[in-house]
Amino acid sequence: MKFENNTYISGDGVYYEGVIRDVKRSKISLQPVYEAFTNSLEAIRIKETQNKNFKGNIDVKIYSTQNTDQSFTFSKLQISDNGVGFDDKEFKRFNTYKDFTKGFKNLGSGRIQFTHYFDKTKIKSKYQDNGSFREREFFVSKNKNYLKENSITFHKSDIEIDAKSSGTILTFEGLLDQTRNIYHTLNDVILKDALLKRYIQYFCLNKESLPEITIEHFVFNDREGKSTISKSDIPKIDKSDNVKIHYSKIADDAKGIIETENFEIFTINSYKLDKSFLKHNDLKLTSKHEVIENFEINLNYLSKDEVIDNSHFLFLISSDYLDDKDTNERGELDIPNNDIFSNDPNIFNEEVIILELLEMSINGSIYNLYPQIKKIQEKHQLDIKNLKEMFLLPEDSEIEISINDSDKKILEKFYTSEARKKAELDSNLKCSIERLNLLDTTSDDYSNTLDEEIERIVRVIPQQNKAELTHYVARRKLVLELFSLILNRKLSVQNDGSRNNDEALLHNLIFQQNTKTTDKSDLWIINEDFIYFHGISESKLSDITFKGENIIREDLSKEEKEFITAIGENRLHKRPDILLFPQEGKCIIIEFKNPDVSVSDHLNQIGNYATLLRNFSIPGMKLTTFYGYLIGEKIEPNDVRAYDADFKNAYNFDYLFRPSKTIAGMFNNEGKDGSLYTEVIKYSTLLERAKNRNNIFIKKLTKDNIEPPL
Repeated sequence: MKFENNTYISGDGVYYEGVIRDVKRSKISLQPVYEAFTNSLEAIRIKETQNKNFKGNIDVKIYSTQNTDQSFTFSKLQISDNGVGFDDKEFKRFNTYKDFTKGFKNLGSGRIQFTHYFDKTKIKSKYQDNGSFREREFFVSKNKNYLKENSITFHKSDIEIDAKSSGTILTFEGLLDQTRNIYHTLNDVILKDALLKRYIQYFCLNKESLPEITIEHFVFNDREGKSTISKSDIPKIDKSDNVKIHYSKIADDAKGIIETENFEIFTINSYKLDKSFLKHNDLKLTSKHEVIENFEINLNYLSKDEVIDNSHFLFLISSDYLDDKDTNERGELDIPNNDIFSNDPNIFNEEVIILELLEMSINGSIYNLYPQIKKIQEKHQLDIKNLKEMFLLPEDSEIEISINDSDKKILEKFYTSEARKKAELDSNLKCSIERLNLLDTTSDDYSNTLDEEIERIVRVIPQQNKAELTHYVARRKLVLELFSLILNRKLSVQNDGSRNNDEALLHNLIFQQNTKTTDKSDLWIINEDFIYFHGISESKLSDITFKGENIIREDLSKEEKEFITAIGENRLHKRPDILLFPQEGKCIIIEFKNPDVSVSDHLNQIGNYATLLRNFSIPGMKLTTFYGYLIGEKIEPNDVRAYDADFKNAYNFDYLFRPSKTIAGMFNNEGKDGSLYTEVIKYSTLLERAKNRNNIFIKKLTKDNIEPPL
């Protein structure tokens, strides 16, 4: 069949304006370049079958202009090859949409991508015809002049020429979307990298007969750079395996999917590549020896960022089945999954390969290919186990955890799942309460119906409480872990060479300095009740307020003021670590000492604070009863008693206490003494006590069931 010169080529029964609309622009910006490069590879392979001594070559030239800011603007891209050329047979195939006759299983949609990205694609091709050579020139575009002729191809000429070999020059001109910055930044190095990654399967399988591939970058027609793709650039296949994947079909009862005896063979080729070249581990399907970018398949046993022997792994899957399943938009595979069946059991009546089975079988093979992956998976499972133990996460959760999930993502999945369960519990509880309103006390089954509703409510409430309590206890568990790290000087900040700040770290852990929110503190470490009292952390006595009123009197007498400054300092500028006010007339004073400091040297400190509060607080406070807690780690019981024999050993609980010490009432309070109860206790003792209390809750929570309340 001969094509007339200067004519638009329209296909029988093809409405090109509709085709342009139906075949979407690829999300891969370099797709038209890949399509043209693939055509060149195929043209060379055809010629190789005709001449065994033939050596193919492909030349890619990128043309740019340079801007005043040294950036580039794309002008055109040219791909040349010495393949078979566009004879009448190949040109007819090129212009036949959805042509299936070509041995490489192309669908004729590649040229649609040319039109989506470039205003005009120029093709000049030399081919052999009955012993002589001819040259065909044609253009591809979707501009209005073409579409009004129901065409995307204009055949300019086909003339006889004097030549010695065939070949094709394809030129992309007029970038349609100027925001496609990849073209403006494209050079020989970037395109070489992209081609290596895209065609790694093809290059590896044809390593010994690879065409000579040259890529050049020109700026204002001056060559800026040149790269080649040669045998030395192609990695070798590290390992390979074949996997048998059975077809599936809908069961006879239409209630599920079953495997059949028929199967396809899928080949896994793995490449161990330097992490600088391959940025992350990946699993990709391939079609016609090209990597398919727009189809996701999960790599289940190796996270994307995991590095083994300074390398990342690329697993490429090939099969005749995948080549056959490629759709009109090259790289868009049509492989169903179980979700499709769930939504519509009648979606397919023929045997098909199911994605989930394909993914599971391939990952199983990969898992067995590399012992290192098995070790990584074991570590991953251990990390999840530790995370569950740390946050008291339920073991029976049905959430799916990916090897790529971060700790944050895993926790989000667990908490989202728990939130759904809680919502369901609340809904069930609400329904039960609403049904109570409908009960008829005069009906015969009233008693039985009431008992049923009560039983439902009794089952729901403990489950709700368990979820809330689990988060509460898990948080406390983490706080105690941090407490232990500080006490054992395991934090980075404690070992960076700066001054010792252990006391501040412990203080802030228990009750943040310069704050008043006891309910958000961790004072429960000392005593569970303390989080319910009003209080303040690290503040001058003179600045402390209680219920909006300053607790230090303003009407101080001359004698009182002289006492306050008698030793050259303002006693009211002292800063107790923590003051708590449980009720009228009572005050709790807590003092922290650095773990390296001897607590015995500070036994009078709390008494001094109590004396100031007793004598200078406002009458409304009526502070007469004080409780003191002196907390440190360097405590020798006999040393404490040597300083003050009123302290007693609490042998069973590893602390010392002084039942009472008189706090002098002076000045206006003369004769109205107060009393101070004091404990001297180690941080490690507080930690052990708090752990024991928390572990009681953990043991109850980790039981299979919580008994319903009586």
